[in-house]
Amino acid sequence: MQKAATQNGGRTGRNEAKKQKAAEQNGGRTDTAVRENNTKEHKFTKKQTSDEVRLNKYLSDAGFCSRREADRLIEAGKVFVDGQRAVQGQKISRGQKVSVNGRSVEPEREMILLAVNKPRGVVCTTDRRWGDRTIYDVVNYPKRIFSVGRLDKDSEGLLLMTNYGDILNKIMRAGNYHEKEYLVTVDKDITPDFLHKMAAGVYLKDLGVTTRPCRIELAGECQFRLVLTQGLNRQIRRMCETLHYKVKRLVRVRIMNIKLGNLKPGEYRAVTRKEFAQLQEQLRDSKNPGKESEKR
Repeated sequence: MQKAATQNGGRTGRNEAKKQKAAEQNGGRTDTAVRENNTKEHKFTKKQTSDEVRLNKYLSDAGFCSRREADRLIEAGKVFVDGQRAVQGQKISRGQKVSVNGRSVEPEREMILLAVNKPRGVVCTTDRRWGDRTIYDVVNYPKRIFSVGRLDKDSEGLLLMTNYGDILNKIMRAGNYHEKEYLVTVDKDITPDFLHKMAAGVYLKDLGVTTRPCRIELAGECQFRLVLTQGLNRQIRRMCETLHYKVKRLVRVRIMNIKLGNLKPGEYRAVTRKEFAQLQEQLRDSKNPGKESEKR
């Protein structure tokens, strides 16, 4: 899937004229050079440290997998450090050699953070046992990245993908109360009573929990906007079903300060430096469950 910035061409003569004009406006550079320069501007470098780090964090920061998956791989005996089988809780220092299933894992200095528009019918998992099309098939990014949380198969919209485990952990930890906004279409007219009950919190019998109070506003006769600070399994669908509504379409349009914007289904873009700076500011006081477990 090509990036959203890629444009479809018209007739050859028209394209050449556009290229010439773009080159003149950008100091003689071609539009290709401008795109490459913009890509460079959106690249970030991870902070390096000489201190020892836990092996699961090393694998996460290298973009190989999440910390939870790293723990499973270590437990299964598939991770080796300097040729020796790794153990849970093991710490490593710079220069040690790490491999998983015989594949060397090197630290990734470039920090990748993408905003992706997940299409409906696509799953956010690497499990292909059921023949589903995955978000990794859609994005087809040349470096290993993983999704920040999930959207269920029938949902669509904004998904963040990264190779930086710390950002994933801080955004997804429910205790940090970070906002995610959705545009939801249901099967019948929305009543004031429905809006009130959704905002106050809905008891989900299947999960044995009452949802947190949230912000909600009417967006159409059968449509509403909802801002959540938690991410229970199929939460919005369960909330609506409890109140006798059925979700027909569910689109996530924002995660914290990152917005879906004009991305088409299947397209992605790099998060801008401005967005990243704002995101870091919002995450500054957020707790990282991975680091908390390391302290314990």
